[in-house]
Amino acid sequence: MEEPPPPPPGPVPVPPAGTRVRNASADDAAACAAVYAPYVTGTATTFELQPPTPAQMAQRIAAAAAAHAWLVLEDGGRVVGYAYAVPYGARPAYRWSCEVSVYVDAGSRGRGAGRALYGALLARLAERGFRTATARMTVPNEASAALHRAMGFEPVGTFRRIGFKHGAWHDVTWLQRSLADGDDPPPDPR
Repeated sequence: MEEPPPPPPGPVPVPPAGTRVRNASADDAAACAAVYAPYVTGTATTFELQPPTPAQMAQRIAAAAAAHAWLVLEDGGRVVGYAYAVPYGARPAYRWSCEVSVYVDAGSRGRGAGRALYGALLARLAERGFRTATARMTVPNEASAALHRAMGFEPVGTFRRIGFKHGAWHDVTWLQRSLADGDDPPPDPR
């Protein structure tokens, strides 16, 4: 029996008090690189081995913002997290699907920052005409799994021993959620 689709985007979660979600710019590259670096160096959450430089992060922000979105969460004027979307695949038939990611600094985790970022990002993607959001998660990672469940993602498959980092093999689970319903031929995303 086929599983029902995840719920359509609902109200965007409210950012934690004193914070705001906004579009990222090249000026946010150093802050985003600083948020991301501990994930690269200290975890298998990402399979990058070297943290990107601010210049590399600025290029990523520009590329994501041009076709999808890159958002940051500010707390007291300081960037404490970000979320973005990139193409799911290069083939034209995938153009309505995207892959999303979110990263939050250690001091802001568990306070609704990830939900606020993902909520704003998923709403933006739906407005732009995207139909499906995917995410991948190195497992085990209960915090990420809980966030994705809360945002309506469901697991759709796991690649076993797909990445080697920090002296160990790691599994990666793919997750998916619908951003819009309907089987009609959609217009191209904006």
